[in-house]
Parts: sequence; C-alpha cells; structure tokens
Amino acid sequence: MPSTRHTEPLVRPMRPRRRDEPHRVATSLELFFDLCFVVAVGQAGRELAGALAEGHGTGSALLHYALAFFAVWWAWMNFTWFSSAYDCDDVPYRLTTLVQITGALIFAAGIPRLFLNADFKLAVFGYVVMRLAQFTQWLRAARGEQGAARAMARSYALGVALVQLFWVVMLLVPKSAVNWFLPIGAIAELSVPAVAERRTQSPWHPHHIAERYGLFTLIVLGETVSAATVAMQSAVDEHEALHELIPIAVGGLLICFAAWWIYFAAPIHEHLRGNRQAFLWGYGHYLVFGSAAAVGAGLEVAVEHAVGKAHISAEAAAATVTVPSAVYLFTVWLLHARHGKSGPAQWVLPVAAALVLACTALGDGGVLAAGLVAAAAIAAGLWLSTRPSVPDASID
Repeated sequence: MPSTRHTEPLVRPMRPRRRDEPHRVATSLELFFDLCFVVAVGQAGRELAGALAEGHGTGSALLHYALAFFAVWWAWMNFTWFSSAYDCDDVPYRLTTLVQITGALIFAAGIPRLFLNADFKLAVFGYVVMRLAQFTQWLRAARGEQGAARAMARSYALGVALVQLFWVVMLLVPKSAVNWFLPIGAIAELSVPAVAERRTQSPWHPHHIAERYGLFTLIVLGETVSAATVAMQSAVDEHEALHELIPIAVGGLLICFAAWWIYFAAPIHEHLRGNRQAFLWGYGHYLVFGSAAAVGAGLEVAVEHAVGKAHISAEAAAATVTVPSAVYLFTVWLLHARHGKSGPAQWVLPVAAALVLACTALGDGGVLAAGLVAAAAIAAGLWLSTRPSVPDASID
C-alpha cells in the first residue's frame, strides 16, 4: 500500500509572508544563526578588552571594535529583516543561511588581525561571503515578487553587490587611503534599505522582528556574563584575590540583570508601525548590542586591573564598564522605555545613565557603584509606575 505521508518539497517559491501572520516566532535556524554570530561578537569583545588593558592605542582599539561590531551587526540585521519577510525554509534557503554563518566565522577569525595591525583582508573576505549570500536571497525574492515589490528586491540585490565590490576594491588601495573608504562604505551599506524601499515596504513582521532583536540581546548579554566569569575564574586561579574581585562581580551582575530587566520591561512591537519607526529602532540597536558586548570587555579589564595586570589607572578601568553601561541605559530608554512611560518614570533611565557615568570617578569602587545605581533605577521605575495617578483637579 503506498504511503500517504505528506512530504515537503525541497525547493519552494520564495513568496512574501503576511505581516499579520499569527504565531510568527523565531525558527531554530534563526536561533542557530544568532548563536554562531555571537562568536564574532565575543571575539571582538576579547580583542577590545586586551587592547584597553594595555592602555596603548585606546582610540585605535575603539575604532576597530566599532568597525568589527558594525560588520557583525549589519550582516545580522539584514538577515533578520529579510527572514522576517521571505523565509520559505526550503533547502536552498537553509544552505544559503549556512553560508552566511560560515562567513561570520571567517570574519571572526580575521578580527585579531584587524586589531593587531589593521589587516582587513580576512575580515573583509568573511564579510563579503556573508553579504553575497544575502545577495542571492534577494535575487530569489525578486523572482517570487511582482511589480514594485520585485523592483525593491532587485534594488536590494544590486545595492548589496555594489557595496561588496567597494569593499573588495578597498583591499587594493594603499593602506593610507583605507580610512577614507571605511566611512563611505558604511554609509553606502546603511543607505541600501532606504533606497530599495523608497516606493514599497518589505513585508517584515513587527512581532517577529521585536522577538528576534530581543533574543539577540539575550545572547549578547549571555556572552557578556560568560566573558566576565572566565576573567574572574582566571584571576582567582592565578592570584586568589577574591576580596578584590567580589565588588566587581556583584556590580557586573547587577548591571547585566538591570540590562535584561529594562530591555524587556514592555513590549515594543506595537511601536513598529512602519519603516520610519522601524528603521530608526533597528539602526539604533547598533549602540544597544555594541554597548552590551562592551560591558563584558570592560568587566574583563576591571578584573585585570584589580589583580594588577592592567596598565591603566583605576578611573580608566572603571570607565571601561561605566561608559558602555551608561550608553546602554540611555539608548534602551531612547528606543524602548520612553514609549511606555509617562510622568517622572520616563526620566529614570536618563538620570541613571548620567549617575552611572559619574561612578567612573570612584575608581576601584566604580563598577559596584554603577551596579547599585542600575538596580536602584529598576526599583525607582517600579515604584513610580505603581503610584496611584493624581486625579485631574478640573474634573469633579
């Protein structure tokens, strides 16, 4: 008797998904994609921590970190918005996504060279692999679309291809000219979505996008905790300076716990009504993700300073934690929290960000103080949000 079991076709038409599709959640492939991409995030954080602990070339280290994180964030973000609109989950789609993951791992392998002597070759190769895989996905989407939507998909494909050609050309110019190419290339990358979607909008799913960003935030925070834990363990094994590390551990945990709390305090998908809100929100996450990962690097530096291995001042060591923590608090408020707050409660996070930054002056006690400020901000926000509203005097 022949089998009646339904089998899925290996290749399906890549058609746009509905923006109001119910129960739209992240897939196992998307989660695997995130976990592999965080390898590059961790590599960038480790290189940043090593450079900051040495105290030499801080400006160069921050620039290289910003460039490395931009590449990881931008490739991740483009995949995320595309998959929200066109994920058909067939064999070609899965294989192309695995190629993108391979490119991310190649890019991660090139990050140490980028920090050491500004060698972009391996990093650019990995980045181009990621982005050309995305180029083929947009070509597939164009074949499944019609009219303005097809023109949009083709514009994406053309834009991605041209910018990758630009990065390859950058490798051929003298090293002294590279600094001119980098900002031009970054602006070109950021401009592709705006140009491609100037007439029609890709059918991304607001709830799915919000979930994907939230999941990546969780993974980055997890990498931050992991990096700090490894640094603590190494310091204890080598120096047994537990009493000096406990304040850093407590402060770091409070910062990470607060970072999770404020990000997920209120749903954000209802705010993502169109491209104007969504683009600003999505682009702003460069600072959210980058600062969250930098907190982990800063905690590594603070640990090394506590055991005498970092060649920087106490204030500089504290700043490696307080500055990215303040950036995170302020950016999450700007993108997230202020949309669901009113009255005094909406100003808690900006004030907390300023106080965390001021904790830098405390030197060795700065990390613990910053953690206590972050925890106090959560408590203050909860208290203010539960206070009974004052009745309007004009209403009898």
